[in-house]
Amino acid sequence: MQKRLSLVTLAIGLSLAGTAGAQAVRTERNISLDLANQVASATVAACAAGGYSVAATVVDRAGVARAMHRADNAGPHTLGSSLQKAWTAASAKTTTTTLMEAAQKNPASANLVNLPGFLLLGGGVPIKVGNETIGAVGVGGAPTGAADEQCAVAALEKFKDQLK
Repeated sequence: MQKRLSLVTLAIGLSLAGTAGAQAVRTERNISLDLANQVASATVAACAAGGYSVAATVVDRAGVARAMHRADNAGPHTLGSSLQKAWTAASAKTTTTTLMEAAQKNPASANLVNLPGFLLLGGGVPIKVGNETIGAVGVGGAPTGAADEQCAVAALEKFKDQLK
């Protein structure tokens, strides 16, 4: 009986070791520097078309800044807010508007405002390929978070063919 249990234990151990080995190296998609610059530029341009001087920051899937563009006459605070919005959207894999609304409506989500680096204002939008988040864009400087988000969404629409 003990020999049989040892063989079963060995078989389970080998099975788990094979599973762990298969997951030791992962392949992940991420936004390129070239696309990050294009998205940031298009976002600033989309806001400029609406009469807004903004900053746009694009981060990669880990929330690390890849591109930052600041329009002429955009306030100095816009860079910081655009980075925090982008980081928040990449981290949570959803828009900052969605997170803000959840925090306002759901007491269980209200503590999101206390997470270091999270900025729950509209203007952060994840960049996705299918369901996989490869980065995010954050916008700061338009009169409302909704306007910031509209600029980001308009810019990302231009790149939908590249994000398949």
